Amino acid sequence: MKEIIAIVRMNKVSVTKKALINVGAAGFTASKVMGRGKLVEDKSLIAGRRKTLMALAQKDDQATDKLITEFLDGTRLFPRRLFNVMAHDEEVPKIIAAIIAANKTEHKVGDGKIFVLPVLDAIRVRTKESGEAAI
Repeated sequence: MKEIIAIVRMNKVSVTKKALINVGAAGFTASKVMGRGKLVEDKSLIAGRRKTLMALAQKDDQATDKLITEFLDGTRLFPRRLFNVMAHDEEVPKIIAAIIAANKTEHKVGDGKIFVLPVLDAIRVRTKESGEAAI
């Protein structure tokens, strides 16, 4: 048994949920979280993102500039969605592939992370089944 933890963009929640259902994930939970990933060091990529974000904001004031600067330099946490998926060992590769397909963008940054952890046991509360049967 494995637990797959996926951190994804908020705007990718629906497609991630559909991908997990389509691939046959036994069940999953999703939580709102705040965080940040590895900082991007490519100055040209940062400049391009800054220009795009400023254009999307349609404002050119100090407050907007501060928010975008903090977003790009890593000092601000931003919202993400955390999915927890319990899976049988043999299902892990297809679940990971589905999460990646649903979340990969052309932004070159911020598409998320996936962690896979071993699970020692699981117990279904209703029936008291444990182990693989509980998933």
